[in-house]
Amino acid sequence: MTKKKIEQILATLESLYGQEQCGLDFNTPFELLIATILSAQCTDVRVNIVTSELFENYNTPEAILFLGEEGLLAKIKTCGLAKTKARNIILTCHRLLTEYNGIVPDQMDELITLPGVGRKTANVVMSNAFNIPAIAVDTHVFRVSRRIGLAGGKTVLEVEKELMKNIPKDKWSQAHHWLIWHGRKCCMARNPNCGGCMLRSLCVFGSQNFKEA
Repeated sequence: MTKKKIEQILATLESLYGQEQCGLDFNTPFELLIATILSAQCTDVRVNIVTSELFENYNTPEAILFLGEEGLLAKIKTCGLAKTKARNIILTCHRLLTEYNGIVPDQMDELITLPGVGRKTANVVMSNAFNIPAIAVDTHVFRVSRRIGLAGGKTVLEVEKELMKNIPKDKWSQAHHWLIWHGRKCCMARNPNCGGCMLRSLCVFGSQNFKEA
């Protein structure tokens, strides 16, 4: 894909979703870290419902550990994979207190050592909590970027690296949100709305699969 076409795609996405932000509600890096762990295979809407209650009294590592694994499980049970998430969150809180003085680190190599934290979660935290340029590749970003042609990798890491190469660094964090929202509002996994897509003429998938009536 040419640099000019990439610029056109990004400009179109910005015009459509330039005001969109992280879909998770948070006030601190720790809250975002916990919310992002909870978001695995769960919608942001559901996570926000759960954390709106959880964070009222349990929004620090100390408070979560005081709540305990069973107490935490009871509060996050509607998020899916709750047992695994509760265990990982408890372990992460313990690590934060023993190794980081209760402070969430802002570097990839440190974040991914925390239980339940992979590259996607680390990138979300770095980008949204610390304003560090990053591209978190979730299912929407993976699907949409490959359909459009911004990336062609077969793995999440390959797509992340391609997007970092093709998108200017100062737009990494923003483009992450644009791709997510385009995936939610237009380029759905099933039955993408190619007919109503402003990117159709620039998109590899759209140009190949949508025919004018």
